[in-house]
Amino acid sequence: MRAHYDDIADWYEHEFLAAQRDSDPLELTALLVDLLGAGGGPCLEIGCGTGAHADRLRALGWDPFGLDISCGMLRHASAKLPVAQADAECLPIADSSLAAVMTVLTHTDMPGYPAVLREVARVLRPGGVFVHLGVHPCFCGGFADRSAPAAIVIKPGYRDTHWTTASWTAQGLRDKVGATHRPLPQLLHDFLAAGLVLERFGEGGAPTPTVFGVRARKE
Repeated sequence: MRAHYDDIADWYEHEFLAAQRDSDPLELTALLVDLLGAGGGPCLEIGCGTGAHADRLRALGWDPFGLDISCGMLRHASAKLPVAQADAECLPIADSSLAAVMTVLTHTDMPGYPAVLREVARVLRPGGVFVHLGVHPCFCGGFADRSAPAAIVIKPGYRDTHWTTASWTAQGLRDKVGATHRPLPQLLHDFLAAGLVLERFGEGGAPTPTVFGVRARKE
């Protein structure tokens, strides 16, 4: 995965993200306001990529810092927030040290996402919050044809946990780097198994949601 994202880092920053820079079609800002909310102090972004969400976090009062496995992506992110290269399944952060952790559109890049959630629970202090904004398991994946946004076609495959490069478009990410699919119940069970308490949910994108958001807390 590191190599795949290294290979596309310049395209991702200068073409893929640039096309969305003046809009927020996935409603990520509204989801962060609702699920993370205003705060202060450090907020870790897991899988920060090129740092596209740093300004959103600062607008909420947080001091973002990011971790990513791809040095190519971090080359762009380093101008936007403090960063370090790290594997999300082994965070270089002390136990019970953070009040807030978040991630945006990354869980499909992480076949070991249950281990990532366990690491999140480890580094959060009691009462700390984790916000997950991920592609919607029910409406996004190799089984979903989104070529006609007003009428998403869901083919067989949703119930299967799998990795695939199948995509309805050659203009996105998944045909380039692949994706791991976890059905919604399995994803939510992974949060519970990590010891995180589910608090709130949200969806973004229209007319059929593209993003599924979760706010969880460490007791």
